[in-house]
Amino acid sequence: MEDERFVDPKKSNEDADFESDIRPRRLDDYIGQTAVKDNFRVFIEAAEGRKEALDHVLLYGPPGLGKTTLAYILANELGVDIRATSGPAMERSGDLAAILTNLENRGVFFVDEIHRMNRTVEEVLYPAMEDFALDLIIGKGPGARTVKLDLPSFTLIGATTRMGLLSSPFRDRFGVIFRLEFYTVEELKRIIRRSGGILQVDLDPGAADEIAKRSRGTPRIANRLLRRARDFAQVRGDGVITLEVARHTLEKLEIDERGFDRMDRHVLQTVIEKFGGGPVGIDTIAAAIGEERDTIEDICEPYLLQEGFLQRTPRGRQATEAAYRHLGLEPSGSKEDQKDLFKA
Repeated sequence: MEDERFVDPKKSNEDADFESDIRPRRLDDYIGQTAVKDNFRVFIEAAEGRKEALDHVLLYGPPGLGKTTLAYILANELGVDIRATSGPAMERSGDLAAILTNLENRGVFFVDEIHRMNRTVEEVLYPAMEDFALDLIIGKGPGARTVKLDLPSFTLIGATTRMGLLSSPFRDRFGVIFRLEFYTVEELKRIIRRSGGILQVDLDPGAADEIAKRSRGTPRIANRLLRRARDFAQVRGDGVITLEVARHTLEKLEIDERGFDRMDRHVLQTVIEKFGGGPVGIDTIAAAIGEERDTIEDICEPYLLQEGFLQRTPRGRQATEAAYRHLGLEPSGSKEDQKDLFKA
């Protein structure tokens, strides 16, 4: 398998540089997630009216949907500074103390991949979230002593793609929990047009529509495909991203009309051709295609499940009738088997 996947929703170094330039700064500029935005407007106004910090916020959902962007927007709307880190980077309680003690009053502390935070650090965070205080142990052995540090009131915003890996006591300390959903084609078209304007790229409406349809409901993928289409328009065209340029770009990247790339199709073909359409275990699929289990679960499966091409059953993964049709294959087995396979 190729290392680079243009439909991988996880952030690359190139994405990080690009997203910092196009990231919206206010809720009014943030496209999509309408219900989440409306709720946040109320919560922000209420917190400001009481002169209190916004309740701790947990954002979860597949990668690439704008959790980090939303965290920065909340800080801007509150008019406070934001300190950002990631779960794996928080290895010691001292790291946590250094950040929290330097926050301004009602400031925002953003932790990406919060499900990967060290459990010891997580437990130290509990009193900080509830009482805005840290209980630290100084020294070792008989001479060890406990020191209580008072903290400014703050808002912890956590982002995770694996909600189930958070402990119940940790989840319960968040006052606001929202799941970010995949975007519609219309929302992605607006995002692509906005990004194209920032990049000063001429973009035909048909091209924006074509890219949006193949972006798997994910703004990060839409923006990545827009940049690649810009490259083809510059080198192979006159600089304008027309419908023909967009289709040529997506064809060269091997992204089909449903947004599936080579790996997605390989997963479906493996389930169908090697294992009779399933059910088959995820570890068996991973071994058969030479990929990590996490890669399939985090990148391929969410979209295949949402689009109805794959099913999760107690016995394993199972290809649906839509998967057979998409690959131009005929379901095998008896009529009774097919009835069981494709029942709702």
